[in-house]
Amino acid sequence: MVGTPIGNLEDITVRALRILKEVDVIACEDTRHTSLLLSRYDIKKRLIACHSYNEEESAKGIISLLDQNLNVAYCSDAGTPGVSDPGARLVERVRRESDHPVVPIPGASAAVTLVSAAGRIGKSFLFEGFLSPKKGRRQKRLEELVARGDAFIIYESPFRVLKTLEEIAASGKAERVVVGRELTKAHEEIIALSPEEMVENFRARDAIKGEFAIIVVPGGGREDADDKED
Repeated sequence: MVGTPIGNLEDITVRALRILKEVDVIACEDTRHTSLLLSRYDIKKRLIACHSYNEEESAKGIISLLDQNLNVAYCSDAGTPGVSDPGARLVERVRRESDHPVVPIPGASAAVTLVSAAGRIGKSFLFEGFLSPKKGRRQKRLEELVARGDAFIIYESPFRVLKTLEEIAASGKAERVVVGRELTKAHEEIIALSPEEMVENFRARDAIKGEFAIIVVPGGGREDADDKED
């Protein structure tokens, strides 16, 4: 399971590059996307598709390759496989149906990348990933997350990010929101504002583009409690 860049193609480890060069086959979420990364580093390998729509079936083929003593690497489109990306079902099947080891090759993560540039968010945080696109489920889950008192991280598309920010502001329980747009890419943007200010910021934009990671810091949460204890 090989972690790959979330945007900037230079954000890949020496170990990851070595593994991609040494394996016999690379399974990936999108062969076209992974081909761009491999081309950047002059790596030529057999590629097979393994994505959210065929992961169960593709896992059978990957296990068969492993049974033939072939080494197989898996890459999602960006970041760490299995973290809001395909890969988890593949890992489960390999472990359940064979004795082949699953080896993690650490790499980039949008969530941790944003945390590193967010400032103080408390001693702990929860990673939620993508919320449900269904309004009722999304609102209910947001209420549950804010009520926990810990900062939490969500991913959002450009089509729903404003609506999600409006719902966070409407809860009245969030103190600060940190938004990372197009992290590590040429048009990277990281801003930290109150929920209401963030909504106004996005409403004023002519267009909303890119991929988003969002940290929500609830008001009166663990961070405040930790400060009092100190």
